[in-house]
Amino acid sequence: MADRSHIVKSYEQELGQLRSMMAQMGGIVENQVALALSAIADRNEEAADAAARQDPEVDQLEREVESLAIRLLALRSPMAGDLREIVAALKITGDLERIGDYASSIARRSLRIRMPENQISLSGLRSMGRLVQENLRRSIDAITQQDSNRAMEVWHSDRAVDEYYTALFRELVTYMMEDARNIRACTELLFIAKNLERIGDHATNIAERVFYAVTGDNLPSLRPRGGPASGLTVAETMQEPDVR
Repeated sequence: MADRSHIVKSYEQELGQLRSMMAQMGGIVENQVALALSAIADRNEEAADAAARQDPEVDQLEREVESLAIRLLALRSPMAGDLREIVAALKITGDLERIGDYASSIARRSLRIRMPENQISLSGLRSMGRLVQENLRRSIDAITQQDSNRAMEVWHSDRAVDEYYTALFRELVTYMMEDARNIRACTELLFIAKNLERIGDHATNIAERVFYAVTGDNLPSLRPRGGPASGLTVAETMQEPDVR
């Protein structure tokens, strides 16, 4: 009986360790996104450098979470909710790692932008960034609290992120059409906006995985969607953006 109690305690400790590592990884990625948004909105070079420097830490945590999750699956034979949580952790770490990559890309691109004097407003980008940041925060809260309601909030907010992106895309293209001197800066801003949209998508992925882990049910495969950036040259917006 004592041996059985020890095994159960050890298993619970390992599950707790997995949850702690996920929370730590989520916190770092959330900070990366905040730094990236500061880099673009405030022209903050220190924030841009700090966002990029955190990438190796995120990558290392991803490897550690994967290793622990595989160990739990192989040696502990988890069932029901524990099994769903561990499998979800394997997938969520991939989403978090990609979010960190997109944040680093935003930070690096912010350093390359030379904004024309008083010609381009960043208010739309700031608003989109705040919404994406809020969705990411709620998705990470859903992970740490195993909260399906919080996950649902993020899932329903996906439409708003798409709508912000569509409006911002049209605004930036209009700036380029009005003055050719805006083209270079607006092109970089378009990539940044697409990176933000993809961060929002990965936050929604996380929410879907948490919802399934907690409830055992899948959210509808068709997400709420905003309108496409129709009528424009949108080939690159339909592709995975450059995160180098």
